[in-house]
Amino acid sequence: MKNKNTQVKGKSQKWKDVRSKRCISSIKSSDLNSSPVAVKIIKEVSVKKKTVKRLKKKPKAVAENKKNSPASGYKKSAFQANGCSTFALDDEKEDFQDWREGSDSVHANGVETSDDTEVQGGRLEGEALHHCAQRGNQENRAVLVMQKNETLCFRGKCTVTCLYGRVEVMGFTIDEGQKPYPLFSPASHCPLTIRALGNSEYVRDNRTEASNILQEYLSQASRKKLVKKVTSSSSIILLDPLETTLTRFLSSFTHLSELFSPPVSELMSAVPDTPLNSLGMIPLASAVEGMKTSRSCSDALGAVVNACRGDLDGCGVILVCGTKNVGKSTFIRILINTLLNHTSSVDYLEGDLGQTEFTPAGCLSLSTVKEPLLGPPFTHQLTPDHMIYYGQPSCETDLDRYLESLKSLWRRRPQCRETPVVINTMGWVKGFGFQLLVDLIRFLPVTHVVQLSHGGGTQFPSLTPEFLRTARGYQTHPPAQTALSELAEIHGPPRTYTHLSVQSEFQGVARQGTATHQRSNEHRELSLLGYLSQLQSPDPGPVRPLHTLTPYQVPNTAVALGVIHCEVAPSHMLYAANASLVGLCCLPEKVTSKGGPVVLSQTALCPCVGFGVLRGIDMARGLYFLLTPVDPSILRKVNCLLLGAISLPSCILTTQPGFEDEMPYVTADYSFDLTGAGKIRVFKGLMRPSQMGVQ
Repeated sequence: MKNKNTQVKGKSQKWKDVRSKRCISSIKSSDLNSSPVAVKIIKEVSVKKKTVKRLKKKPKAVAENKKNSPASGYKKSAFQANGCSTFALDDEKEDFQDWREGSDSVHANGVETSDDTEVQGGRLEGEALHHCAQRGNQENRAVLVMQKNETLCFRGKCTVTCLYGRVEVMGFTIDEGQKPYPLFSPASHCPLTIRALGNSEYVRDNRTEASNILQEYLSQASRKKLVKKVTSSSSIILLDPLETTLTRFLSSFTHLSELFSPPVSELMSAVPDTPLNSLGMIPLASAVEGMKTSRSCSDALGAVVNACRGDLDGCGVILVCGTKNVGKSTFIRILINTLLNHTSSVDYLEGDLGQTEFTPAGCLSLSTVKEPLLGPPFTHQLTPDHMIYYGQPSCETDLDRYLESLKSLWRRRPQCRETPVVINTMGWVKGFGFQLLVDLIRFLPVTHVVQLSHGGGTQFPSLTPEFLRTARGYQTHPPAQTALSELAEIHGPPRTYTHLSVQSEFQGVARQGTATHQRSNEHRELSLLGYLSQLQSPDPGPVRPLHTLTPYQVPNTAVALGVIHCEVAPSHMLYAANASLVGLCCLPEKVTSKGGPVVLSQTALCPCVGFGVLRGIDMARGLYFLLTPVDPSILRKVNCLLLGAISLPSCILTTQPGFEDEMPYVTADYSFDLTGAGKIRVFKGLMRPSQMGVQ
């Protein structure tokens, strides 16, 4: 058999299988750092037992996969990638064997499958779930046996370790021997699904080997029950409770205490009294659809990953676009996770100010992703390689600054890097928003444009290379040419790209969620809370409120203070900045003061290294009191504090125990009847596209 690590002809070693890099020699109890946590499953719901349907018969064991031979009747016409469509390179079919199995499992989940594909498994629920799961030796630990293509859809959070076989979560494959991975499935987003992919092709003594593995985690009686379920296509996973600084911080707020519990609409589908419930997982019955991947989505994933692994000239640059609530972020997470199965890192360029993936809202950033994304954005906040604080959740007020910021970030990326790049864009696809998309495709060396739509049609013109030749952008005009001279010199004349159309078919497509925690403003709040949770100590203990944290003292003569999103009189600048979120930025020139605070007269385009809370201002001593999780070595470079339209969540200020009188920064003596007391409505002065002759 051909070596899995054999490189594609003409390609570098960057696309070799990197799963071995994540492997550990053996799994020990000491390696699974988690503390037990009590979880409330369903509260005050009067549901009779008859409403929970359970199988009357035990589930049948899944037979071993048939060998792909002419006698078996299975037509092996092509190979597929993990979550992707059919494709193959002429000299590398064996390398895609494991990709094909993952794609088959995606197509089996509520999507049409070809007649010659054997589909096994299904949703684990009811009695089937009780038979294949056992509680571990340690409290709140469980072991689960899954047959190939069986799925477990759940709410909650846990740490998963694959003990035998392999499983897939959001496109990422977890093999036996790899380190544990945290899974987050809150009520704010679509529930996660764990899918069993079965074993490798080599022959093994299934039950004997499984029994030896389970000996460390289960009692003898429990081990005997589970070993009977093990077949040649089984996978065994270890599930542990997950308690982190983030989850402790979020649960300290009353309105977020049930964030990892099923929403009201899913309570009737929650499966109670299983070995998984005690560790913080609530399994969901098949009445809850879970994450659905359409055929066109799988085809696009396959085409992109196949191109990155094939003879692509340079690195793949994939731009993902689509209207709001069409599944762009979910598609990008699955794409990044699938790429991480075969490369050590993926570059990510953030172009969506309102729904950022790795930072608080209002940021444009360039990040290197090395770990899979197995939860929503607030669960994987990280420090980008480069970031610019735009200061607003939309770019409508200053389109030029938006484009210049993205171009500045791209220039900072080493052009010699062969890592694939994924570009996220806004859901604003009409008028000027569409023109910005046209500009981005022309400015950046895009190799693939993935356009997401719904309802069987497109909500805006297809951004094909042919269309782009005559399309009008905001800064560019036909004939299409790059506006970056640096890119023109590096990449030569404008080249074509591949346009891929994806039809989203999940329930509620193009509609914003109306349940608690599902609105876009709540997602932005969760991301900011996820960032601020880094202020807490990593050691277990009570959450410390804002006023108990020790701030940095920053001389107001050493840093400049500016407001991005609106005009503020210099005499009112300190009032506006007090108790607000500020971006910690680095101006190229040194800040000089004649005595007193330094105020920026205009918005500067400068790097941002993180965020802080301006907790207080001491005018007598000339000090700013700043709370931030940014490392002190990086803070020495900061000489500018930028205030934007991204405000602190109200719960940060209202949840401050220990005060008998008024809380700091909070007052009830306020009237919205006063002129100017409400939100300022700014007329942006933008002409409608129809007035400019743009269709």
